Amino acid sequence: MSRRPPRRRGRPGRSRRQQEDMRLPAVGIAALAAISLLVMVVNWLIAHWWVLVAVLVLLLGGLGWWQHRTQRAQWQRVRRRALRYGLTQLDALTHRQFEHAIRDLMHRDGCADAAQVGGRGDLGADVKATDPYGRRWVIQCKHRRNGDRGAAVGTPDLQVLNGTGRPVHRADVVVMVTNGRITRPGRAFARQQRLHLVDRQVLAQWATGSRPLWELLGAGPPPRRPTARS
Repeated sequence: MSRRPPRRRGRPGRSRRQQEDMRLPAVGIAALAAISLLVMVVNWLIAHWWVLVAVLVLLLGGLGWWQHRTQRAQWQRVRRRALRYGLTQLDALTHRQFEHAIRDLMHRDGCADAAQVGGRGDLGADVKATDPYGRRWVIQCKHRRNGDRGAAVGTPDLQVLNGTGRPVHRADVVVMVTNGRITRPGRAFARQQRLHLVDRQVLAQWATGSRPLWELLGAGPPPRRPTARS
């Protein structure tokens, strides 16, 4: 029987060289085009030098504005962390100023959206805030110019807060804050209705210290969302 002649294998090395030889002109053309474009841009900028000046001014102005904004934000964070109120200061405030002070303390504790909302038709809410755990706070403020010698906060005030805190304002935590006293019947009612009380003693710990209010109050609903603190 006759044997078939062996097949000749192609030479892959030669085809690769041919492909590389074909790529070289393309690379050269692309490089030449890039250089030409660069030369055109440089010539245009030289002819329109004022564009470079305007861009430089805008960049420097934007950088200065950003640095100023960053420094201001840092200063505000430092100031909030260092915020303290003595009871004498709080006693000397008006009722509206007292609401603003409570708002600022909540903001210091990490409630970025803390807002004073008290006024006519507030339906029992003077301050609203969302804590870092996602819980919605509704706070009613009762300021007494004479401090603990003023009229005590009683059950009627707490009944109003209880009637609107959760049903109307959708609060997770409902709080009564006063620089004065709270009656015994009022405290009993608050325990029954899961209302949190901040009397003069708790207010002093909160306003003069650095612990957030939810740590001082202890019991509270579970966090709505996980955070670095949880």
